[in-house]
Amino acid sequence: MTVTLVLGGARSGKSAHAEGLLDGTRPATYVATARRDPADREFDARIARHIARRPGCWSTVETADLRELFASAGPADPPLLVDDLATWLTALLDETGAWESGDLARVRERIADTVRALGDCACDVVLVSAETGLGIVPATASGRLFRDELGALNAAVAEVSTEVKLLIAGIPLRLR
Repeated sequence: MTVTLVLGGARSGKSAHAEGLLDGTRPATYVATARRDPADREFDARIARHIARRPGCWSTVETADLRELFASAGPADPPLLVDDLATWLTALLDETGAWESGDLARVRERIADTVRALGDCACDVVLVSAETGLGIVPATASGRLFRDELGALNAAVAEVSTEVKLLIAGIPLRLR
């Protein structure tokens, strides 16, 4: 089992690069973590572009329960491509009310459980995540909370990853 983490900033090409790491002629499971909002046409168009470039032999699963997905995967299952951890974290912060309360205990517990399951996952996994630590310090408390928690999440996932890449201007840099 291999775990590959692909990091990058906005529009860096991280998703397309992650998709290219898998053999487009063989089945894979694309794990979409974003929540759809029918009123947000621009985001819906982004999702449609992502779907259009995926090979026809890939299936798509929309879920926020990554722990269960990793725990239930078997060695004969097709690889998982998770896109992306930043939207997964956003949903987790929403679900736990951490934006308002600042109480991160449940968030961190869920992250730890999910990372443990990822480390034990029996099939290959490619994960995409935003790298937010290279920019300016966000002006809002919620922006700083998100940046800090995503940085910690990325570091925890990198610990169990066999390969880590950073995309800058569409160019992949191998970190591990």
